[in-house]
This record gives sequence, C-alpha cells and structure tokens, in this order.
Amino acid sequence: MKKIKITVVGGGTGLSVLARGLKRYPVDITAIVSVADDGGSTGLIRDKIDMPAPGDIRNVMSALSEVETKLDNLFSYRFNKDALDGHALGNLMLAAMYDMTGDFAVAVKELSKILNVKGTVIPSTNISPELAARMADNSIIVGESYIPEVGQKIEEMYLIPDDTVATPEAIEAIESSDVIVFGPGSLYTSIIPNLIPEGMKEAIIKARGIKVYISNIMTQAGETIDYSAADHLEAIHHHVGQNIADFIILNEEDIKGRISNYYHENDMEIVESDRERLRQMEVEVMTDHRLVQIDEDGAVRHNNKILAQMIYDIALREISTLQYRKK
Repeated sequence: MKKIKITVVGGGTGLSVLARGLKRYPVDITAIVSVADDGGSTGLIRDKIDMPAPGDIRNVMSALSEVETKLDNLFSYRFNKDALDGHALGNLMLAAMYDMTGDFAVAVKELSKILNVKGTVIPSTNISPELAARMADNSIIVGESYIPEVGQKIEEMYLIPDDTVATPEAIEAIESSDVIVFGPGSLYTSIIPNLIPEGMKEAIIKARGIKVYISNIMTQAGETIDYSAADHLEAIHHHVGQNIADFIILNEEDIKGRISNYYHENDMEIVESDRERLRQMEVEVMTDHRLVQIDEDGAVRHNNKILAQMIYDIALREISTLQYRKK
C-alpha cells in the first residue's frame, strides 16, 4: 500500500517537534526548511562560506534520524576551542559536505543518507538569501535576527536577492504531497520565508494536497503581537496570494493560569482563535485538550505526539478526498 505523503514546511524548533512526532507513523515525510537564519553558529558559517543557513536543517535531520538521541547530542555539540568556538558540529558537517559537493541541496541529501534520516529534508532555496521585511512605517529591515527587534507591525516579507528561486525538489514535494503542513514556528521568520522563493506560491496554489496550518500557542514579540490564529493564517494567505488552508490546528484551552510570567513580561500572550473569521475563510478548526504541554517552569510547547496524531487523523479522514483530487 502506498504511503501517505506529508510535507511539512517551516523552520526553527517547531518543525523539529512536528517531525519527531510524525516519524512514528507509516507516512512518507518531507521537510522543506527555511535557510535565511543569520544568528549564532549558523550566521557565522553562512557568512564565511556563503552557504544557506544550516541550523534549522540540522535540527530537522536530527529529529528524523533513526538514532535521534545520539545524533542530537552529536549535532548539537559545540566546540570550545579557538576558531571552532561556538560552532555546532552538525553545522560544520553540513558545511563540509557543501564544500565537497558545491550544492547545498545535494549536501543535505548525502548527509541524510549517511545519518539514516527517515524522510527527506530539503532546503527551500539552494542559495544563501537574506530575509527582509517592510514594516508599518514602510522602512525596510534586512536580516532575520534584526526584524523582531524593530517592534513594529510587519507588512510584507521579501528575500534578497528578489529573484531567489525555490529548489526544484521543494516544488516537486509540494506538487506530489497528499498533505502539506505549515508550521509550527515563527510566522514571519520561519514559515513565510519558505513561501516566497520564486515558484513556491504557484506550486502551493496548484497543489491538490490537503493544506493544514498549525497555529502558534503564544504570540511572538516583534512579530505577532496581538495576533489571533486568524491573523496568523491571513498573513500566510497574503504572502501566497490567495486562501489556501483547508484546516487549522490550534489551542483553545484556557492555560493562562498555568504559564510562566516570562511570557507576559516579554510581550507574548496566548493566541486566541477568532473562530468567526476562520469560518469566513472556510477553514476547518481542529483542536485537542492535550495539544499543549506546560512544564514545571511554565514553559509552553506543542505536544508532538498529539500534533502528529491530529495530522495523521486528518489524512486518514480525507483519504477519499485525496484520491478524488488526484483524478
């Protein structure tokens, strides 16, 4: 029996969380990952070698590996000596493979084989783009790590150069997927950067697969202050050019009394659903009382097992629709 093909799109830690949950299911997983990060070890390596950012790619590869715990420890190991100070070993391995092959997508593919990664990891673009944002006052801020520091509403996201092209493998994955999942992750700096390389919007619009957006649990300072789940989804639709989501997965549990004060002190609040606007977008809302995990320090994250189960259940429930769409 042919496996259901699920493509997840995003970056940061959120995509790793989802990938970790999905690999337990009998599905064909592809991850399309943002490569516009410019901070930390990732930023230093991309500046010196002029390669796409390896950090988020590294994290997803680790999450999908059959030897995840050992590989995660190895990939995350940071040297504390001279020129290697602060660099994660996984970033250096990707840099070495890129230097050997001269093609970042090929480097990721080859290293994935060596590390027995379950699934396919694809950079959204094969060059080293810079992320830029047009703010509410029409100023342009360049650099993924600088954009949230401005403290203004973001109007539009861009890649520099503006003719940055999506990798053919990413386009093919979108076109052939049964289910396409956006998120979870930072809206403007992890998810949307994957949507704006040339060719990606058109592929998403034409794709026959079911499209699912996973809303963040908390707003993000400098990116989504006061955003509801509907606001998040509207931003995605704006950058794609039309409404594309069939489902949205979101939290509707009252967790306010259980989370750390850190969130409020740093301008992060619980994302409200705004069901009326979602209904107007003709998006089906999916939720589960176990979707959110809160640790003893009040830190919030998605429950990867429940999240993956919800996506798998959507795929199974809609399997007849998938077959119909592909005729």
